[in-house]
Amino acid sequence: GTLLGSRACVQMAAAAWGSGFLTAVLHTANTFSLPLCQGNAVDQFFCEIPQILKLSCSHSYIREVWLLVVTFSILFMCFIFIVVSYVQIFRAVLRIASQQGRRKAFSTCLPHLAVVSLFIMTAMFSHLKLPSISFPSLDLVVAVLYSVVPPTVNPLIYSMRNQELKDAL
Repeated sequence: GTLLGSRACVQMAAAAWGSGFLTAVLHTANTFSLPLCQGNAVDQFFCEIPQILKLSCSHSYIREVWLLVVTFSILFMCFIFIVVSYVQIFRAVLRIASQQGRRKAFSTCLPHLAVVSLFIMTAMFSHLKLPSISFPSLDLVVAVLYSVVPPTVNPLIYSMRNQELKDAL
């Protein structure tokens, strides 16, 4: 409460939802405008943009580059925001007087930072890798790492702070 007011929370939520919606609309519009000439079956468990682009027979290079530039600009701003937020969090945690209080705060922040880093690194690898190093099994593992693992691990990270749940396990 001392670091973050309700107005700032609303602004951050609106920025996250707005940038996510803008990115989704851009990708959806681009995807639906692509002609597919190599069938409609993707080698993935969901319709991921790089997999759909493999099916396209158009050479709309400029449109794809523009879309990537816009998407990565939004993602880069989000990444900078995350870094600045964690710097502020770590500065506040280091001001906590008790060692136990600092340990408790770091035990929440560091696993979350690890999950966010896993998501960002694997998503970037998936979307920025060269087509020449594209193997179906590698693509599947990377897609699982950034689409399934973070949402699964996040509740575990926060619920393991609950003593009743620890006792039940």
